[in-house]
Amino acid sequence: MSQQNSGQMIQPANALRLKVGGGRLGAIDPAAIAKAEAALKSLAGNFTQWLADEISKLDAARQQVKAEGATSENMENLYLRAHDLKGLGTTYGYQLITRIAGSLCRMIDDRDKRARVPMELVDAHIDSIKAAVRDDIKSDDHPVGRLLVEELERRVKAVVA
Repeated sequence: MSQQNSGQMIQPANALRLKVGGGRLGAIDPAAIAKAEAALKSLAGNFTQWLADEISKLDAARQQVKAEGATSENMENLYLRAHDLKGLGTTYGYQLITRIAGSLCRMIDDRDKRARVPMELVDAHIDSIKAAVRDDIKSDDHPVGRLLVEELERRVKAVVA
């Protein structure tokens, strides 16, 4: 008895490839890329203030937790502020802030456990972010930055475990 092939292989169209120029590098307009890079560079002067604003929001969220307690709403606000900095740190030229904020996010990511995180470790993360900006420590290539973030990550790992 022989088996017959009862299936047919259908390859779907690669719509993403079509949207970015069919996969050909030549389809990307170098002038558009240069224009976007110039626009980003022109905004760089605002980065310091925008970063300060984001850190102020994170600090305010921390103060709210301390004043009102670790309610689910307050801890969600703290998480969202940390998550914003995690995404923006590198954009603003501070890879270290992205990594520190990422560590804080890992610690308070689980909604069920947020109220039980050690507040002194939350403080250490936020104060480290402030110190990185104050002392212009932008990456973990800096020896102090490396030691700081590695210690924070080690402690978060112990808390999350």
